[in-house]
Amino acid sequence: MMRSLFVTTASPLAQVQALSARWIAGALALTLIAWLIALAALLAVANRVHDDVPALLAAKLPLLQSKPELIFAGESRTVYQVDAGLAAELLGKPPGAAVNIAYDAGEPLALLAAMRERPEKFKNAQVVISVAPFLFNDGVRSAAVYPPDVAARLRVGAQMRAFLPLRVGTLIRYIREAFHARLAADRHVADGAAPPNYGLTVIARNQPDSQWATEIGSHPHFANWNLSGPKARFEIAALCDMVARVDKLTVVLPPWAPRYDRARDAAWRDKEDQLAALLTEVGRRCGFALLNIPAVPGLAQDNYADEMHVNASGVPIYTRYLVSRLRR
Repeated sequence: MMRSLFVTTASPLAQVQALSARWIAGALALTLIAWLIALAALLAVANRVHDDVPALLAAKLPLLQSKPELIFAGESRTVYQVDAGLAAELLGKPPGAAVNIAYDAGEPLALLAAMRERPEKFKNAQVVISVAPFLFNDGVRSAAVYPPDVAARLRVGAQMRAFLPLRVGTLIRYIREAFHARLAADRHVADGAAPPNYGLTVIARNQPDSQWATEIGSHPHFANWNLSGPKARFEIAALCDMVARVDKLTVVLPPWAPRYDRARDAAWRDKEDQLAALLTEVGRRCGFALLNIPAVPGLAQDNYADEMHVNASGVPIYTRYLVSRLRR
């Protein structure tokens, strides 16, 4: 009987180990719950302080002090590719008649917010806004490119369901950008000094060949392709809302580097054609024009810094072509 009792009763060490494991599991669970509550609280505060005009766009808005007739806006392919000073010259206009207020990952909702805050700066201008697939593809949820103004339109619960656990970095970036935008608004950055070169930033060096995308169809901007989510809904509605606030609105789909062949990349071709068709249909309904530019004559592979952006040598080629298309 004593032997049986000795065999079936756990040793004190095993009991301690089991109890410790339960304590550790409980502590981890409580820590996770506390972390989720803290994150939810931060998101709620971020939603309250958020300003639709991000700090990057606010820094460009002083360019509007020249009362431009032509405003280039949008995402990075306008930031690094459109020389507004050259555009004004080509149009026979004085310096400052054209400006570039685009910023990295720029979204239509942010530009719409700027129009609402400064209607007199936009109402007599032609606005040309470039867009990229990630702005409408709800399958792309990475921190670097997820539009903060779209995130701001989701409730805290929807934000957490959409991005946890794998995309917590997107929520952290949203919180950071919300406070940056509020700080820029409180400091009146939009009324400060205008940036140089009428808003153009030139990419200094080309990306090494080893870092180029192998093909565009599998590019992260086209991942988990979905044009029926909140991104497309909110950003397209913003484009429609802009039409009545400007003299003319043109939406641009800029080209990718010529090393990539659309004819041989069915995934890229089909997805970008879907986006172009969507924007064409919406533009017809709302009153804006879509300028789809699959390629630019004279813009060669050597003129590209990476798969999406031209280098310094490509800026005048792209700008001249864009202005020529806008003239038609």
